[in-house]
Amino acid sequence: MVLEATMIIIDNSESARNGDYTPTRFEAQSDAVNLIFSAKTNANPESSVGLMTMGGKGPEVLVTLTTDFGKILSGLHDTKIKGDTHLATGIQVAGLALKHRQNKSQRQRIICFVGSPIAEDEKNLVKLAKKMKKNNIAIDFVNFGEIESDNTSKLQAFVEAINSSDNSHLATIPPGPHLLSDLLASTPILSGEGGIPGGGSGAGGDVGGDLAGFEFGVDPTLDPELALALRMSMEEEKARVEKEQKLKEEKEAKERGEGSSSLGAVKEEDESTPLLKEDKAGSSSKKDDDDEMDTN
Repeated sequence: MVLEATMIIIDNSESARNGDYTPTRFEAQSDAVNLIFSAKTNANPESSVGLMTMGGKGPEVLVTLTTDFGKILSGLHDTKIKGDTHLATGIQVAGLALKHRQNKSQRQRIICFVGSPIAEDEKNLVKLAKKMKKNNIAIDFVNFGEIESDNTSKLQAFVEAINSSDNSHLATIPPGPHLLSDLLASTPILSGEGGIPGGGSGAGGDVGGDLAGFEFGVDPTLDPELALALRMSMEEEKARVEKEQKLKEEKEAKERGEGSSSLGAVKEEDESTPLLKEDKAGSSSKKDDDDEMDTN
């Protein structure tokens, strides 16, 4: 699999407080970061992932490139929501972090979450994209939260300028009850350069309804092992519930049957035993009376 060094840029500006994504825009990003880290390190154990923010007074590198998931979690936990977003500066800082990677054989990639209005104009963004392309850096954007604004067109232009052999992607994810990470899993950002059937290509795509028709919310063409595991888990749970229900019904039926026979036996004994004793006593008494009469 591809050996990569990936810097993840999260949007921790004030817009991240909004709750139009479950549970909030910031928490949705946190879940997606976990997914990205797992996907990258599972694809190649030697791949490394770093984390940084682009909100507040300026971009900040939280975790340099690492294979330690605990450091990523710690960085997310320490992140504060504040200020405005600084997209262009954040991308440049991420590029510097990738330049200083220890393993130079790793391909360079930036995955940037954009959930607030972009202040930079399209011209400057395209210029930055061409600069990143010269440095052999691929950039994926997760466009959410402000998809009705100029963000989509600006990011589209950026991706078109930086794209080389379809190595950069734009995923536009609309708000809704779904998890951001679930929809992200169906995009070319995590599924590879080939994309998914009917999904967005390298230049971008709206994935709002891509998972609606898939069982468990997982596209089996993207992750057949996960889809199979979920299906087997559901079947095992269904079988377990049915078995418990069957045993419960059998137990109740058995208890009802034993209760009826037990009551009948007790009743029959209570009624018959005294009668037998009385008959025996009566016969003995009658015999004694007869003997006494004969003696007389």
